[in-house]
Amino acid sequence: MMNERAQHLLKVLIERYIADGQPVGSKTLSLLPGVELSSASVRNVLADLEAMGLIASPHTSAGRVPTARGYRLFVDRLLTIRPLEESARSELEHTLQPDSPQRIVQAASSLLSDLTSFAGVVLTPQRSDVAFRQIEFLRLSEKRVLMILVTLDGDVQNHLLLTERDYTASELVEAGNFINQHYAGQGLSAVTLRVEGELRQLQGDIAELMGAAVRLGQQTLASRNEDVVVTGRSRLLQVDDLSDDLSRLRELFAVFERKTELLKLLSQSREAHGVNIFIGEESGVVTLDECSVVTAPYRINGQVVGTLGVVGPTRMAYERVIPIVDITARLVSSALSYRE
Repeated sequence: MMNERAQHLLKVLIERYIADGQPVGSKTLSLLPGVELSSASVRNVLADLEAMGLIASPHTSAGRVPTARGYRLFVDRLLTIRPLEESARSELEHTLQPDSPQRIVQAASSLLSDLTSFAGVVLTPQRSDVAFRQIEFLRLSEKRVLMILVTLDGDVQNHLLLTERDYTASELVEAGNFINQHYAGQGLSAVTLRVEGELRQLQGDIAELMGAAVRLGQQTLASRNEDVVVTGRSRLLQVDDLSDDLSRLRELFAVFERKTELLKLLSQSREAHGVNIFIGEESGVVTLDECSVVTAPYRINGQVVGTLGVVGPTRMAYERVIPIVDITARLVSSALSYRE
């Protein structure tokens, strides 16, 4: 348990360290506004905080710096969130307008990097059952049909169907019109189940064509690999806390390149309610032990489909980064949901 004085001193120390990146000494703390303690009293409190594992003393300095555990307590209990600047909010709102999912994801990653000066990361949208807006069949040649499937989130899939017999253009139009009229807006899993029974009322060959088309669309969309869009990794070269150790920085860039660890971490963050923060080793990725990852899930019509966030040093301005990630997730959700 910490008394209010110790909590306040920890808060002031961390805020000071985040601001200038230098270990904070007891004399410096005693002179800061709102502390109102002698250097000796400050030293006693700092000794207690160090014994709790919340701060540490670098070998090269008499001052203290926060540990990952100290940052965690700060973020959970002491942090004062700053409202996002109007200019930053306007930039987000202007850029994250309804568009194709690919462009929205890329824009979100770039904005997160630009606004925080760290690396922006976005887990691409993925749903367990993809709903479609429209299906169209085009005759390419004898027994070869092109199926064009458009999902509700704007993704366009083209599939080549090799059919048992030749279909006329009018038959293909009839098939497309029927399935769009009766099933548009539904998930492909549900459509597949209904197709097996309800389409038997049509001419058998057309029912077979549409059943095969829907199943192919479902299999292809469900098998799409998730990906992570990473933007601004080079900005981390300008972060002293990370660039001082070039071997560690190379390992970090390798994580961005492989994406495997990021995929796992961001997928895990889907279950979070609102902003989720991994500090140091909390991420479970050894290479990110000196980093913090701030994430938030985004949705399409209320369904969580992905995660976005930033990767930066543990010494980051959490009070500013958190609202940037939160607002970006909300705006991405809105931009992706407009079509429905």
